[in-house]
Amino acid sequence: MFRFLGEVGEELKKVTWPTKNHVKRLTVAVVAISLIVGAYLGSLDFIFTKMLEFLIK
Repeated sequence: MFRFLGEVGEELKKVTWPTKNHVKRLTVAVVAISLIVGAYLGSLDFIFTKMLEFLIK
């Protein structure tokens, strides 16, 4: 078990970690895209709900 954890530590030293600025930019991009997709799907849901209500009446 300790050997495995030591190997994990060695592999983590080889990782090229992103910069703080890069992480911030990607986080903002993910949040923005999520909001856009959420608004799009919410508006589609609203439109189809109103259309269905109109057809049922």
